[in-house]
Order: sequence, then structure tokens, then C-alpha cells
Amino acid sequence: MSRPLRVGNASGFYGDRFSAVREMLEGGPLDVLTGDYLAELTMLILGRSKLKDPGGGYAGTFLRQMEDALGLAVERGVKIVTNAGGLNPRGLAERLGELADRLGLDVRVGHVHGDDLLARARELGFQDERYGQPLTANAYLGAWGIAECLKAGADVVVTGRVTDASLVVGPAAAHFGWARDDWDALAGATAAGHVLECGAQATGGNYAFFQEIYNVKDAAPVRPAGFPLAEIHADGSSVVTKHEGTGGAVTVGTVTAQLLYEIGAPAYAGPDVTTHFDTVRLAQDGPDRVRIRGVRGSPPPPTTKVCLNHLGGHRNEMTFVLTGLDIEAKGSLVRAQMDAAMGTDRPRRVEWTVIGSAASDPATQGEATALLRCAVLDPDPEKVGRAFSNAAVELALAGYPGFTMTSPPGKGGPYGVYRPAFVPNEEVAHLAVLPDGTEVAIAAAPRSEPSEPAAAFRSASTGESAEPTPAREPGKRIALGEIAGARSGDKGGDANIGVWVRTDAQYAWLRAHLTAARLRELLPETGGHRVVRYALPNLRAVNFVIEGLLQEGVSASTRFDPQGKALGEWLRSRSVIVPEAVL
Repeated sequence: MSRPLRVGNASGFYGDRFSAVREMLEGGPLDVLTGDYLAELTMLILGRSKLKDPGGGYAGTFLRQMEDALGLAVERGVKIVTNAGGLNPRGLAERLGELADRLGLDVRVGHVHGDDLLARARELGFQDERYGQPLTANAYLGAWGIAECLKAGADVVVTGRVTDASLVVGPAAAHFGWARDDWDALAGATAAGHVLECGAQATGGNYAFFQEIYNVKDAAPVRPAGFPLAEIHADGSSVVTKHEGTGGAVTVGTVTAQLLYEIGAPAYAGPDVTTHFDTVRLAQDGPDRVRIRGVRGSPPPPTTKVCLNHLGGHRNEMTFVLTGLDIEAKGSLVRAQMDAAMGTDRPRRVEWTVIGSAASDPATQGEATALLRCAVLDPDPEKVGRAFSNAAVELALAGYPGFTMTSPPGKGGPYGVYRPAFVPNEEVAHLAVLPDGTEVAIAAAPRSEPSEPAAAFRSASTGESAEPTPAREPGKRIALGEIAGARSGDKGGDANIGVWVRTDAQYAWLRAHLTAARLRELLPETGGHRVVRYALPNLRAVNFVIEGLLQEGVSASTRFDPQGKALGEWLRSRSVIVPEAVL
């Protein structure tokens, strides 16, 4: 039996801990080190930067990390696989070659491209009636271009937009020689990749029960959470762990939380395989070791997802601090004054949000304070620029008592609008450029009829059409978070909230009680949106997708929590009645 492939992660987003690359290389044995730098918002940021510098468009942080640690990777024989190429993987590959020459290192660099469909935007129907030509249009490629580069001897592989999990699937497929239709093995590696892709979220970061991992009762320093790695086996099963001596923890709970992050239906469709998350089984395999097994896969869909970012216009915001008595009346006054100042030629969107509330008989000024935020969006930068923010500041001596703001006036800035599109797989040219410069075309995923088990998975992975009836029995009123963990996030304009519990009895209650209708009651701001619930019994979890809650995507959202990261913690704070037997 071949030894497992040890694949680590050193970046979960563009801006993650700079030192993580060196930490992972020095912390213990690895075969491959991956880094995920891209998200929908990142593509927008890179698109705007490429307008200013056509030679840019990649994650410059990665190049600086390689200047610090490329020699160490070569010394330890660790392959590097990253999507830091963004909108210009060829450019980053060339810069890496130049860096290796300057450092006197023999490094073979391959890259993957073909995801950029911007030049074909009109042909493929990507124009938007309101926003016109997209700024970026990138298909989500799969793992096989990465695999080709590694099989050709690449030490570093740079990609553009591939699915996050493909950074792990590609090395595993190359190492074990998987075929394109080894669905279960590919699905297992995809599940491992989904756990690794967000870095320290798998090792205790953003974890609902964080106090089980971190001692917050004293002032002792907290070690930074170690980044995760997966020991992947030839059948696609894996063990998620971290380097010995690093902070954080790897538990069934931390891995469950990450599996639920930013997913929709349990049939998780990707360009390589459809991974059925409702088949995932987890088990603690020792301290800081969690085994992932039993994952089933079926053929991918016939279409490829495309991330479109449009320049939507310009935005700005100002936040008023309301203190003490008459909070509601103070807010009404400032709103009326700002409405008068903006006049009839007001910005296209003006949205007010109250944040927090003032306590009765407050002992501190913080307890006496609420915030009132005004966000404005318009195609015209002048309408939302200093004309807006100056109008807010000019109320300082003419407004409510105790007038103050959280920031000085500013001119605001542009925002982007995200939307997905889908094209037939055959429309996407998936291209691998090997270290010797040879370009290899990667064929579209094979079309095949799913087996009976796979067909059954697909039917089981749709949203629940009939809501269970909550049991009407006496119990104890508690915060939901006393027994349930949650993790939430964004997928464009939609938000998801994954909720899990730890025992079978708790799951029986959760599945019956926490329906889509009940979620709308607990989180009233979701009331005007379609909510779809999916059950994942193996994980003792339910997952909710709230469509359109984040409006037109992160950059355009006027919500106080534009990426939906705190929705799960809001839900956990709501009170529910739980039968004593469940507790």
C-alpha cells in the first residue's frame, strides 16, 4: 500500500498570514504545499489592478512569500501549487522563473490558463443589461491541468481561476494516477480540499465553540492556529491534521464546520466530480487528527460555472454615533436632515441601518451608544462623494445632541457586482503549460450516465420539499448556540448557514425543529428571501441557503455584515425551547 500524500495549505485568502508558507515548510514533512488566494471579490480587486497595470493581475503577496521561502521548498522537496496567478498566471509564472534565476535555484514552473473568457463575453452572452461588459469573466477550471504540470516534473504550478479544492485534487490525481472517472477517489480528495482551502478555519479559526480550544479566561498569550494539512490515501480517503506543536486544534467539530462553509446542496458540483457531502463520514483518529472516509462521487455537470464581475458604480457611507436618551428620535432627526441635504437629486440607493442599542441606565459610554449607518450607491461618483459625506459632517453643530461620527468625510470608491454564469464544458479551453513550454489541452470531463447509487445521491441532495413538523413538547429555553455550532458565509449574493450538533438525539430535534420557516422567525431579516434547507445526517447538520440576502454580492452589499460571516453567530444567539432529554 502506497504511503499517503501529505498536502498542506498556507493561505485561505488574499491577505492571510504572510509567514504561513515558511511555517508550513519548517513545521514538518510535506509533499505539496497549496495556497488559495482567490474569491469572487478578489477577482474584482485584481481586475481593477490590471486596468492600471496590464502586466499585473496576480497576487503579489505570493511572489514575496516565494522570495522568502522558495529555496526552503526546493531544499525540502516540496511542490508548490497555487491559484495566485489570478488574471495573469503566465505573468506570475514568468516572474517566478526570474526569481528562481536570481536566487540561483533550479525550479521548474508550470502554469494553467484558459479560464479567462473576457474576450468572448459578447459571444457567450455575458453582457448585463444594466452594467454592460463585465470587468472579469473567469471559468472555474478543475484539477487536471495541475496534474499534467506535476506529472511533467513541475516544482511550482501557478493557476488562474480553478475551484479551490482543485489545488488538492490535482496533486492527488497526479500522485496516485487516478482516471478521469474515478469518481469516489476524486470526491474524497475534493472533500479534503474543501476542508483545507480556508486555512486555519479547519484548525479552530472562526469556530463556534472556540472556548474549547482557546483559554480566554486569563491573559496568557495564544499561539496562532496552525495551518492544516491532509494525508490523502490512494482511495481518496484522508486524515486532516496539522504540524505538531502549532496552535489551534483539529477535531470532528472544526472539520464539520469547514465542510459546511459556503456550500449549497449536498451534491456539490465541480468541474472534476460531483461530490456528495451527505456521504461524508468523520471520525476522530487521535489528537488533532480527523479521518474523512466514505465520500461518494458522480459525474460533474455538463456546464462550467463562470464568475462575472461588473463595475456597478460608486458607493460611500457615514456612521452616526447616537448616545443616551431618545435614540430613536435622534435617528429620525438625522435621517430627516440628511434627506433634506441630499434633495431631489439623491443617490440611486440610500440605505439606513441601526447597529446595536443603548442600555438602560448604562454604566459606560459604550453601553449608552447605538450606531446609525447611512450607505449610498450611485453610478455618478459625485453624488456619493464629498457632496454626501460633507453633508453629514456639516450637521455637527446643527444636529442631535451628542453628535459625533466614526470617521471623517471621504470621497467613497467604486464597487463591483458579482453574478454567476454557466457555459457548456466544451466552450472552456483548459490549458496546461508544462515547464518546458509545451501547451497541453485538457479535455472536458467525460460525459457518462451516473450509476444507480450516484442517481440516488442526486435525488437525495435536493432541497427538502416538505418541512418536518416541530414537536410540541415542554422543554427548557436556551440559546441555540448552547447545543449547536454554526458557520456562515457568502456565495455571490446568496448566504449560507450550516448548523450542526454533536449527538443523534440533538440532531433528531434539530432536523425537526429548525425548518426554513423557523429560520425566518429567528432571523427576521431573511423573511423576504427564498430559504432552502438541506439535511446532512452523517454530519448531524442542516444547511440553509438564503437567496439574495447579500444583494448583488459582497462589494455591492450594503449589509453591515456584507459577506454573511456572522449570520451563524446571530442564529446561535437566538433562544429556542429544547426538550430536557436532548440536553
